[in-house]
Amino acid sequence: MIKLSYSTNGLLNLNLFSAIDAVERAGYDGIELSFDKDQFNPFELNSQDLKKIRDYFDTKSIKPACIATPTIAFLSDRPHEPSVICLDKAGRKQRIALIKKGIEIAKTLKAPIVSFGSGFIRDEHIRNPQITPNEILADSIHECMKDIGDITLTIEPEPGMLIETLDEGMAIVKTIGSRQFRLHMDLCHAYCSQKNYIEAVAAAAPYTAYLHISDTTTGCNVKLKPYSSDLVMDFDFADYLIYFPDTCDFLFASREQSICFYDDMPDGATLTTMRDLAGVNAIQFIGYKELKMSDDTLDREINTYAVSVPGLSFYVLDRAKPVLRYLRTALSKKTGKTILDKKVANTLTGKVHYHEIPGYGEIDFKQTFQTLEESGFNGYATVELYHHVNTWEKALQESIQILSNARNYRQGAA
Repeated sequence: MIKLSYSTNGLLNLNLFSAIDAVERAGYDGIELSFDKDQFNPFELNSQDLKKIRDYFDTKSIKPACIATPTIAFLSDRPHEPSVICLDKAGRKQRIALIKKGIEIAKTLKAPIVSFGSGFIRDEHIRNPQITPNEILADSIHECMKDIGDITLTIEPEPGMLIETLDEGMAIVKTIGSRQFRLHMDLCHAYCSQKNYIEAVAAAAPYTAYLHISDTTTGCNVKLKPYSSDLVMDFDFADYLIYFPDTCDFLFASREQSICFYDDMPDGATLTTMRDLAGVNAIQFIGYKELKMSDDTLDREINTYAVSVPGLSFYVLDRAKPVLRYLRTALSKKTGKTILDKKVANTLTGKVHYHEIPGYGEIDFKQTFQTLEESGFNGYATVELYHHVNTWEKALQESIQILSNARNYRQGAA
């Protein structure tokens, strides 16, 4: 039977021991211990600290389900950086050391799983096409597993990352070829990345040792791409935000409208290019300096989107954020509606990579749990709600209610 767990990255307002108590009181079977600079910092925990945590678990019914190392901003201010595919070996070693520290702590605390993510293709990879990121990934995994003991290391596919889909996750599991290297399936990520979600979950279940759970909905799919002469846009799939490197301008293009965001009015050649991309749409021009640089109501959503865009520098991603805020709030002159009237997404299905409380979105957890168990999965399923730290009590309680009902799918069938 699937065992329910909750991640501490949704409980960062509490100290670690209070978080363990809260998850146990709510009725969960386990708790994921996610690295955090304040609550659970692996480089500040000595052997006595770890013994104290281990002894505390010995007095509890709840158990550590996983040591989660892919914290969004831990090694640097940039999310997920440096990664295990960083081309700078010094950066790569930082991430590998963090994962190895996770394995060391997992052994002490008797946690069965350590998780990590592959990282994103960044502009450094685009500038060095002769280097194969998958080979770097495999080398890094082998390095992480040198002293694995009886711990299972799991890789978590994530929208926009090198390992994005469950198929890509299964492929790297097969490449490594160890029973102690398995798949970490995040149901929100899978729903965002798989055209046939249930079939994909069923196929990946035999390779999966660990689950993450959150919900999601359909959003406004926007592909942020640098301009190139061979750029092809598919408006059945997404709208496009096109970046022009020479001027740092953007062109938003959709079926309904096109908007240029500029510092200085584009020259004739650039205007001709933009008009060709806009097609029949007349281009609206908006000065970049007129845009709102921050908006507390949208910053978390826009930042989450920007994290998921590969292949561009962080400076470009930062520059795109005010443009995205405008598109999420301004009314279209053509339709009279908000230009992007739902959360912005950068996924393979148009679903939003923005973790919601289970039951607040589209995922059918009863069908998912049934599929997983029938396909051979047996382990922890951890709720990961890092957007709900300030409403953690609501998220903690509502999640277990929804998921306990889903886990009892056999009773519903009867």
